[in-house]
Amino acid sequence: MAATEVRRYSAQARSTDTFGRVLCSARTQHFVVDGPAQNGCPGEALSPAELFLAGVATCGVELLQVIATEQNLPVQQVSATIEAVQDRGRPVRPDVSLFNSVRLEFHLRGVTAAQGTQLIESFKRR
Repeated sequence: MAATEVRRYSAQARSTDTFGRVLCSARTQHFVVDGPAQNGCPGEALSPAELFLAGVATCGVELLQVIATEQNLPVQQVSATIEAVQDRGRPVRPDVSLFNSVRLEFHLRGVTAAQGTQLIESFKRR
């Protein structure tokens, strides 16, 4: 696969009859996202922030599997935990909502500590 290959992605979101509840679609998949209860929204389904963080963690897990395959490393399982803090009292920038901190932690099974370090360093360079 060529490194210059262009990939295009598309997703849709639309409001529903419930304030703060959004119906999302990508290809043939559909899911609900709720704004947080602090905004007067239902807060029952994943929030936009949680969905964003899950996307980052998912990308990391999938990419580590790809890198392990490319490097012929015997990774059996990859998992990730991602946590973020948003302190509205101490905004990073006053004009947009940003996380103050984000921590992404990977757990690898089937590789040595040295191989795991090699995989994570390869991931950081992508």
